[in-house]
Amino acid sequence: MKHHILLHTALILLTGLVGSALQAKESIELQHPSGGWRSGTDNADGYLQEINYPANSVSAAPDQGKESLIRGQIHDRPKESRGPYTLVVNGIPMPQQINDDGSFARPYAFASGSNSVELRSPDGLVQRRVQFYDERQGQARPKLRILLAWDTDNTDLDLHVVTPDGEHVFYANRVLNNGGALDVDVTTGYGPEIFSSPAPQAGNYLVYVNYYGSGEDEQSVTTAQVSIITDEGEANEQQQTFRVPLRRAGELTLVKQFVLP
Repeated sequence: MKHHILLHTALILLTGLVGSALQAKESIELQHPSGGWRSGTDNADGYLQEINYPANSVSAAPDQGKESLIRGQIHDRPKESRGPYTLVVNGIPMPQQINDDGSFARPYAFASGSNSVELRSPDGLVQRRVQFYDERQGQARPKLRILLAWDTDNTDLDLHVVTPDGEHVFYANRVLNNGGALDVDVTTGYGPEIFSSPAPQAGNYLVYVNYYGSGEDEQSVTTAQVSIITDEGEANEQQQTFRVPLRRAGELTLVKQFVLP
C-alpha cells in the first residue's frame, strides 16, 4: 500500500513539474517602455489608435514614437489561451488584446516622474514588469484620464464624457475643441477606451457608459469598470475606480459626476 501511495505522489509531483515546465515556456517581452531613467523627446506623438471596423485589431500607428508607446511580444503563447492579458499602468488595470502573432502595441501618454508598466497572462502565472522615471519636458501630459474597460468579449460598451463647456466626447466625436480626446472605439470586447485631457477645464464633468450591444446575447450582463485619474504623476494625484453592472443593450448609465476646481 505504501508503495502505491509513494508512486501516486511521485506521479502527481512529476505532472506538476511537467505542467510548470510547459507554462514556463510562455514569456512576455516588453520592448517599450524600457526601465530606468529617460529624458525623452520633445516630439509630439499621436494619441489616437488606429482601428479597422469591426474592431478586431487595435494597435498603435506604425510611426508612433517609442517614448509614448507600450509594445511587446508574447513568446510561445498557448493556443488555448482565452481572455485578454491584463496591462497595469501606474496601478490601473486594463485589458490588453494580443494579436494572433503574439504582438501587441498601444500608444500611451505617460505622466512625468515615476511610471510602471506590467503585463500579466490571463491566468496570472506569467508576468513582466518595468519601471522608469520620465523627466521629459515640453510635452503635454494628461491632467485628467478616464478609462473604461469591461469583462465580456464580443460586447460593445461606449464611454461618453461631457465636459464643463458642454462638449461631448464619444465614438463619433473623438477629438474635442478643448483639447480632450478619446483614443479609440473598441467594439468587440474588454476595451479599454481612454479619454485624456492635458488641460482639463474647471467645472462639472459627467461620465456615462452606454451598453451599445452584444454579439452573443442582447440580455447578457457585463460589468463596466471606470477609472478616473487626476494629476497623474504629481504629489496630489488621485485615482477612483467604479464598477457598474449593465444588464441589456441600449442601457445608458451615469457612472460619475464630479467637479474639477
